[in-house]
Amino acid sequence: MKQSGVDSQKIIRRKQDGELEYLPDDLTIEEPLEICIGRKVLATTMRTPGHDDELAAGFLMSEAIVRARDEIAQISADRDNRVLIDLKDGVKLKLNSTRRFGTISSSCGLCGKTSINAIRQNFPAITAKEIRIDIETLLSLPEKLRNAQSDFARTGGIHAAGIFDVNGELKIAREDIGRHNAVDKAIGRAFLDGSLPLDRHLLLVSGRASFEIVQKALAAGIPIVAAVSAPSTLAVSFAREINQTLIGFLRPPSFNIYSHIQRVILK
Repeated sequence: MKQSGVDSQKIIRRKQDGELEYLPDDLTIEEPLEICIGRKVLATTMRTPGHDDELAAGFLMSEAIVRARDEIAQISADRDNRVLIDLKDGVKLKLNSTRRFGTISSSCGLCGKTSINAIRQNFPAITAKEIRIDIETLLSLPEKLRNAQSDFARTGGIHAAGIFDVNGELKIAREDIGRHNAVDKAIGRAFLDGSLPLDRHLLLVSGRASFEIVQKALAAGIPIVAAVSAPSTLAVSFAREINQTLIGFLRPPSFNIYSHIQRVILK
């Protein structure tokens, strides 16, 4: 469910001519969210309210805690900044996979990870071979995502994640103060809709492409990841390892391709 992710507070602004003015300013909300399975608090993440059920679903899926939509019997958000998940009868919580979670900040989705090897074991490499995107379509994506960022237009302080098909049509767009949360919301929506794997789609994020972005895209089966800003060294090396195309600095008319160039039609 979409909630307002923006709050208005009074500020003092110094203008270019040196005058001071007292006026309201829109700010992105950051609040904790407890993700609970039954009575067990699995993790607490700092996020922007809205689409909390999708965030929780995307988190569970990208951490390999659940594998299929029908493993979740019910998912509901309450007014106390909690999402409550009931697993289907017979589905057991993998306790070993949850011990690393604590409080996850809005700037880091992988704080407390004990081993990247666990991710390699949980998610196979990308196998999609036929998906390709042409340059003009690729260059059109940042503007389409910006047009879908209603809260960014108001605050200038929120990240976005967009899932596009190979023809450049925006399928899902989500915003959050944490880039990894925005991705969880987007892939969580697809997971709840039964649309995974997204093996003929592309993920675009409004910030940098860090390792957790590449990893979450892998969990959803997304073969192409693009970012408006820079990738990290770990994101690049992991994308090369898992057969994922990684594009950075997607700022028309230019971009950089860091791995598996064959999915971009360059001529």
